[in-house]
Amino acid sequence: MTAIRKKIVVDERGKPQEVIISWAQFCELSEALGFDLDEKTKGDLRAARRDLKRRNSKAFKPLSAL
Repeated sequence: MTAIRKKIVVDERGKPQEVIISWAQFCELSEALGFDLDEKTKGDLRAARRDLKRRNSKAFKPLSAL
C-alpha cells in the first residue's frame, strides 16, 4: 500500500475532525476497497466467497482455462 498524503483538520480543542486527501488517492482507495463496483459485481463476489467457503470447486475454473 502506498503512503497516504493527508491533511488533518482539527477543532479548536485540537481534536481531529476531518481528513483531506488528494482526489487521485481517493480514487485509488475507492477502487482498491471496491467502492466503485456495481451491485451485480458485488453479488458475484459474495457468491464466489460463499462457494469458496463451502469448498465448491465446481463453481470455479482452473487458471489454465482463463
